[in-house]
Amino acid sequence: MLEHRLELFSQYLKDTNVDAAFINSTENFFYLTGFHTDPHERLLGLLVFPEADPIAVLPGMEKGQIRDAGWTKEMIGYADHENPWQMMADKMKENGIANVKTVGIEKQVLSYGRSESFFELFENVKVEDIEGQLNNMRVVKDDHEIGIMKEAAELADFGVSVGVEALEEGTTEMEVLAKIEYELKKKGVAEMSFSTMVLFGEKSGQPHGNPGDRRLKPGDFVLFDLGVVWKGYTSDITRTFAYRSVSEEQKAIYNKVKEALEASLAISKPGTRIGDLDQVARDVITDAGYGDKFPHRIGHGLGINVHEFPSMSHLNDGVLKEGMTYTIEPGIYDPEVGGVRLEDDVLVTEDGYVTLTKTPKELRIIE
Repeated sequence: MLEHRLELFSQYLKDTNVDAAFINSTENFFYLTGFHTDPHERLLGLLVFPEADPIAVLPGMEKGQIRDAGWTKEMIGYADHENPWQMMADKMKENGIANVKTVGIEKQVLSYGRSESFFELFENVKVEDIEGQLNNMRVVKDDHEIGIMKEAAELADFGVSVGVEALEEGTTEMEVLAKIEYELKKKGVAEMSFSTMVLFGEKSGQPHGNPGDRRLKPGDFVLFDLGVVWKGYTSDITRTFAYRSVSEEQKAIYNKVKEALEASLAISKPGTRIGDLDQVARDVITDAGYGDKFPHRIGHGLGINVHEFPSMSHLNDGVLKEGMTYTIEPGIYDPEVGGVRLEDDVLVTEDGYVTLTKTPKELRIIE
C-alpha cells in the first residue's frame, strides 16, 4: 500500500518535472510512510524524488518506531545537537542527487523559517506546490482506510451513548464530557479528533461553543459533537437530544435540520456536484425561515485530518467519487432557544452512500 502511494507520487514528480519534494506535514508524512508521530518543535519530513528512493527525516529517538511501522527506505535520524538540514544536503550528495532545478513543498504547511533553511540546500530553484496532488491522492480511501474509519465511527457512536447515559438534572457539561473521554480512553482511544463539545440549553445555539459549568435542566437541548483518532484516522459525529421535555419550536427546529441532512444524503453518490450537497440542505433551512441561523458549510472532508480536502461548501464545483469520505452536518442555531446540529460521517459507494456513524437521528427526549 505504502509502496504504491510512493510510486504514484514519484511518478507525479516525474510527469511535472519536479526534481525533489519535501513533505513536512505530519498527516502527509503518515500517509506516505505509515508512521504517525508528533515531533513537537523538532523537524519531521520526507524527501521524495522522481527516480531515487525517498528519505525520511526525523528525530533519531524515533528511528526504531518508524521501522516498527514498516518503513524500509532510507532515513536521517538526527540528534538534538545536530543540523538536519546539513545532513539532508550530505545525504543527497552521497546519493548522487544533483542539478535540482524545481522543488515541491506544501506551501500552506512549511513555515517561512524552515523554507529558508530548505532552500539553502539548492541554488536558484523554482518552487511548486504539491498539496493539490497529495489532496487528490488522499481524497479517495482504499479498503484498509475505510475499515479503520468504520472503527473510528463506531467509537464516536459509543462516545455519544456514554454522554446520553451520563445525563441527569444538575450535572455540568464538563462532568459529562469527562465521562465520555474517560470511557473512550478505556477503549484504547489515545486522542480525540478535536475538543469534545457538550453543550446544554442556550449554549447549544453556539456552533462552536465551549463546554463549562452550565448545569442541565428540563427543557434543554443537549448537543454532543465529538470524534476520535483511531490508528491514524478520524471520526466526527454530532447529535442533539432534548432533556425531559421539548417545546413545539424546538421540535420544528430539530425536524427541519433532520430534513436538511436527509436531503443532502439523498444525493450523495458518484458524480454529484459537491456544492449541491450544501445547497439542497441550505434550501430546506432557508425555505423554513431559518436561513440566517445556518452560518457554516454543510461539511468537510474526513480522513487522516478531521477537516481535510474537500471543503463541502455550495461554491465547490468538484464531484463526488466512490471512496470519498466526508461529513454532512446541517444546523440551526438560536441563542435563546438553543441549537440543533446533526452530523454523519459519509462514505460514497459505487451507486450511493453509507453512513459510517449509526446513532439514530430521530428526536429523542431523554427522561
